[in-house]
Amino acid sequence: MEVALGYETIFLLVAIAIGIIVLAVLFTFVPIGLWISAISAGVRVGIFTLIGMRLRRVIPNRVINPLIKAHKAGLKVTTNQLESHYLAGGNVDRVVNALIAAQRANIDLVFERAAAIDLAGRDVLEAVQMSVNPKVIETPFIAGVAMNGIEVKAKARITVRANIDRLVGGAGEDTVIARVGEGVISTIGSSDTHERVLENPDSISRTVLSKGLDAGTAFEILSIDIADVDIGKNIGAQLQTDQAEADKKIAQAKAEERRAMAVANEQEMKARVEEMRAKVVEAEAEIPLAMADALKSGNLGVMDYYSLKNINADSDMRDSISRMTTKPANEDNLE
Repeated sequence: MEVALGYETIFLLVAIAIGIIVLAVLFTFVPIGLWISAISAGVRVGIFTLIGMRLRRVIPNRVINPLIKAHKAGLKVTTNQLESHYLAGGNVDRVVNALIAAQRANIDLVFERAAAIDLAGRDVLEAVQMSVNPKVIETPFIAGVAMNGIEVKAKARITVRANIDRLVGGAGEDTVIARVGEGVISTIGSSDTHERVLENPDSISRTVLSKGLDAGTAFEILSIDIADVDIGKNIGAQLQTDQAEADKKIAQAKAEERRAMAVANEQEMKARVEEMRAKVVEAEAEIPLAMADALKSGNLGVMDYYSLKNINADSDMRDSISRMTTKPANEDNLE
């Protein structure tokens, strides 16, 4: 009897343990608490739908809690829409918050467009908030040069509002800043003097705003305000100085080239003179040999040879006398 009672106690304890384990597994795999919360909030979600989410590796909290929020806000979204967006890698809670914010602000935004914006990598909730409360983008100092050569630096504040219809495929803030900078530079460059820019800085904002710079972007430009204007360098004078310095270097290079050519020509002339002198010396060296051959062969007599010597001596004497007579006259002229 005691042995039978012991078996019954052990069996009961094992049954209770198995039941506890089964219930723990059931409550872990099947979100009973989440199902009760959805039913109490008026959202019809079947228990097998939650089990199917577990099987599809979808976290039920990421879908059911936004669904409850959307139902309380009066939005018509389904479980399949939220689950498909979650499986696509989107942020379900942020999309639902954006839909609620758009509904409160009377902005026409459907779930498909909000999901597309979120999957495109943009913050759809921030876009809706920016549509209600425009954002101010401040540019760095943009430098332009007026027609008189003076550099003008301007800083602009751009007030933009998100364009929901162009968030997918539209350009971002960097494009808006680049276009505004280009417009500011163009407007400053078309001004006659920098004084006109300083006197009427609003002319820059009016000219830039009239160009429709928000085309193809995800924003709508509401206003462009010039926050600060400063005077920079005299670019025109600096360019003229640089040009003069470049011209000077070019002239020096050309003069150096001409000097080098003159030196080369002088060296060439000296080489030619030395060559001619060498030929003269060579020819003079051949004269005694020629005279000796002439004397030897009888073509030149002894008296003829002495007569030639006398003629050379007379020529040298006349040359010496002419030098002596012309030197004092040259000295007088110098005095």
